[in-house]
Amino acid sequence: MISEYFKNLLNDKTASAIRKMFEEGKILKAKYGADKVYDFSLGNPDLDPPKEVLDAIAEVARDQSHGAHGYMSNAGYDECRAAMAQKESQEQGVAVDASCVIMTVGAASAISSTIKALIMPGEEVVVPSPFFAEYTHYAKNHGGTLVPVPTKKDFSLDVGTIKAALNKKTVAVIINSPNNPTGKIYSAAEIRELCSALKEFGKESGRYPYLICDEPYRAIVYDGAELPPVFPEYEYTVIVTSFAKNLSLPGERVGYICVNPANPEKAEFIAAATMAFRISGCVNAPAFFQKVVAKSWNAPVDYSSYLKRRDLLMDVLDNAGIEYVRPQGAFYIFAKVPKAFGDDDGAFVEVLEKNLILCAPGKGFGMKGYFRIAYCVDEKTIINSREAFYKAAKAAR
Repeated sequence: MISEYFKNLLNDKTASAIRKMFEEGKILKAKYGADKVYDFSLGNPDLDPPKEVLDAIAEVARDQSHGAHGYMSNAGYDECRAAMAQKESQEQGVAVDASCVIMTVGAASAISSTIKALIMPGEEVVVPSPFFAEYTHYAKNHGGTLVPVPTKKDFSLDVGTIKAALNKKTVAVIINSPNNPTGKIYSAAEIRELCSALKEFGKESGRYPYLICDEPYRAIVYDGAELPPVFPEYEYTVIVTSFAKNLSLPGERVGYICVNPANPEKAEFIAAATMAFRISGCVNAPAFFQKVVAKSWNAPVDYSSYLKRRDLLMDVLDNAGIEYVRPQGAFYIFAKVPKAFGDDDGAFVEVLEKNLILCAPGKGFGMKGYFRIAYCVDEKTIINSREAFYKAAKAAR
């Protein structure tokens, strides 16, 4: 008999809403034809990996040396950790070395292992809402609780609400920038204000919450936007990320954890997170793709097609009279449900589905009254959905 927890989870309509829509899309495409269904459900990057990555794959595949496919240290190959340290040194503007890095099975295991290393049953992780739905489970997996706090109307950080949520049970705050599902980038001023609040809380309580920065979309930004570094602002910062989105390698499951070298608990944290990662059942990140990303992590990528599709989709939504906040990065728009539906995003998503549009309801991201559109799809899907979006937006409840 399966656990009561999973029975309840499997019967929860908001649980795994994105994947459920993706599966529903396959059924509708088989029934109506793929070109008649507008599937915006899954954030599956559709750019091909750059040539440098493909060349690295070919090079690594030719390696027939003894032990090429064996175990390595749980934290990963030294040369790969060193490459990721070089990457973070460039992005954070501080000197990072390989001892700060743990290679992981994508960003998911990086976040889960970080939380596991920090949390005790009954403790809490704070997150601005809306947020990536799996955060709830990552905290729950280790006996913790995710505590969502509201953001401002434009989805920027409301540091006041975060401060109000901090208490003796708080072990961490997660921020995701560019954000899934909103595409929002948190500014340098917001980051400084947040870090100042965490420092103040730490001084008063004697416990400094970790700031977990989830950054798989870091490279996918628009309109000249930049992500500010966080390491210089707060010692207890951890970067968690992957190559799923920026190099279009979601199925290869390779990512990493990088702790701020200024963290006074650095060695202890790395040891704990490495153990947490190992006993989660992963053991180590895939050997093959550690070698690949070590050789090709800085491959140039042209994201202009995502920008073009963002603009095409904004035009479609403007035509339908659907409100949204202009995304600054990633490849999502988090749009507001038409007024006729109040905050019932589930009902509106059903109307969209009747018009053969598949989107994820906002309540799955911790915010009712919105829905997420993933625009990493063929341009024709966006262009041809114009009339369907208009009809859905004008439908009565």
